[in-house]
Amino acid sequence: MATLGLLIVFPFLMAYAAANDLLTMLIPNRISLALTAAFAALAATGILSPAEIGAHLGAGALVLALTFGLFASGVIGGGDAKLAAATALWLGFDQLLDYAVVSSMIGGALTLALLAARSQPLPFTVARLPFAAHLHDRKTGIPYGIALAAGALIVLPDTLLWSRALAA
Repeated sequence: MATLGLLIVFPFLMAYAAANDLLTMLIPNRISLALTAAFAALAATGILSPAEIGAHLGAGALVLALTFGLFASGVIGGGDAKLAAATALWLGFDQLLDYAVVSSMIGGALTLALLAARSQPLPFTVARLPFAAHLHDRKTGIPYGIALAAGALIVLPDTLLWSRALAA
């Protein structure tokens, strides 16, 4: 039952990260830290072998190294980098490529949709909402945390971690 409770934490935190990124264009460190702590608690339940825990840690470290490089190059935000790494910790290597592909496809669609929306004037009733006006500004980036969260939620049911937790 504890594993099922912890698996509810992951989708909740991903949805919270996406909503926060949409509304503020920021993903607070506390979300990535909470994902990491929840994974540690889940690993402590014995659902994964020590070797599997090591592989999940390796997936998180690999994604952190890659996304840190992207952050240092100015391609993505720091919150996106940390969220992707914390997510990889949960997904492990078995779904890491699927996560990258799905998140990229969603991110591309989100980018195109925002660029199209930014080419049109905002309706007055929507323009009064501070987050909508900020999101509509062409100088504002893309809230890529939405794509990262959606990609994670799409691939999560196919992970070894998810199937073991449901079987427990």
